[in-house]
Amino acid sequence: MSRGFVKESDQEELPIIPPRSPLPAGETNYVTPTGLQALRTEREQLETEKAALPTDNEDERRRAATVIDGKLALLDRRISTARVLDPREQPQKEVRFGAHVTLKHVATGKLQEFQIVGVDEANVKERKISFTAPIARAVTGLWVGEIADFRLGGELRQLEVVGIRY
Repeated sequence: MSRGFVKESDQEELPIIPPRSPLPAGETNYVTPTGLQALRTEREQLETEKAALPTDNEDERRRAATVIDGKLALLDRRISTARVLDPREQPQKEVRFGAHVTLKHVATGKLQEFQIVGVDEANVKERKISFTAPIARAVTGLWVGEIADFRLGGELRQLEVVGIRY
């Protein structure tokens, strides 16, 4: 077919849908109750955003709706596979999913605190790390006073659990 008979809008590139935080293959999608509510709120916001798309330019509206639909599909998959673990139901004296953990770097005495959460809840600025993160895996199952060996690059660090709260 001659290029003269192809509409310009038919040649547009497909929009890129940003991926969600990775969940390793075969890993259960654990979330806290707060995390599940955040996913549901995100879904409501996307649906509201889609309903409010301007109607003055159909091509732009279609592209924007395609991006939102893609985000909704990824989000729906996360919500449907979510397995809620309530931190209050975890063993209170053991580092588990949902725990706020305080660690001490044995060599330096420096303290570090974070909460172990689901992959979609993880946010370094809020000191929330995914349960799939290497440091979370290193300390899960430990009690106060126990030490984890944690490799960071070429360095082996010893981290002592000095506090657990839910």
